[in-house]
Amino acid sequence: MIQFEHVRKAYGDRLAVADLNLNISAGEFVVLIGPSGSGKSTTLRMINRLVEHDAGRIRFSGQEIRSFAPEDLRRRMGYAIQSVGLFPHWTIEKNIGTVPRLLDWPAAKVAARVQELLLLLQLDPAGFAHRYPHELSGGQQQRVGVARALAADPEVLLMDEPFGALDPVTRVVLQKEIKRIHALSGKTIVLVTHDIDEALFLASRIVLFRDGEVVQDGSPLALLSRPANDFVSEFLGRADLGIKRLGLDSVRSRMRPGGPAEGAPLAIDANLREALSAFISQGRDHLPVVHADGSHAGLAYFEDLLDTGSARKQADL
Repeated sequence: MIQFEHVRKAYGDRLAVADLNLNISAGEFVVLIGPSGSGKSTTLRMINRLVEHDAGRIRFSGQEIRSFAPEDLRRRMGYAIQSVGLFPHWTIEKNIGTVPRLLDWPAAKVAARVQELLLLLQLDPAGFAHRYPHELSGGQQQRVGVARALAADPEVLLMDEPFGALDPVTRVVLQKEIKRIHALSGKTIVLVTHDIDEALFLASRIVLFRDGEVVQDGSPLALLSRPANDFVSEFLGRADLGIKRLGLDSVRSRMRPGGPAEGAPLAIDANLREALSAFISQGRDHLPVVHADGSHAGLAYFEDLLDTGSARKQADL
């Protein structure tokens, strides 16, 4: 869907992106990560021509992006940023409907789309549609920003540090929301972050930049299991690689059959990092596992968390 072919971008004497070759397929959730000044945000902004590349080609759906008028290209790509950028004197309903109205959608269609997106992002239309941005919390404003980016049903959603200004609790909630939306919609998402835990949680694929070049490109498990060099290991957190890997697998994958047991139960879809915390805090060697409806599913054993054989097999795929 998006292809970079020998792309270069410089700001004066500073080379921001050097000879970038990168393919992003439809339906992927690709996270661009790296130190400050590594080229990740420049790469994202070149996709919708907020930044123009100096050399090479960038293709979108098979066409060079410069064959599109910038406004036409951007209408096919949702864009969500950290500062949200909502119009303060417009209602939430009007903010979300901005692009559909520019595309001359009928009023009834715009209203239906706004309601659909508010429900998708778990904002009650009756309570939020006619409010103004200053009446919302930071997390709620960010949800509205995501809704506005999705309003015209874009083919691609670009997200530049969308949760960076939020408190840790709200940030985790919205990470789960965007992951849920990706699973429901199957949209192609390209997101920039400096937070490695966010990248590991969200991405189907991580592209790690350094000094304008791609250092490693692969699944979260592949990067944690086979870091390309010392820089990758250090960036991912060399001392925590094992713990981070636990966050990529679920209790479901390590559960054994068995009857109820004592202890606060684990959710079947909890990750193994969460399970480890539960084992330690409860001081038990096994715990019950429950389905989302609270019904018993099986047992989880502390010793099974240390069995990385299945993780190795996934990394090799």
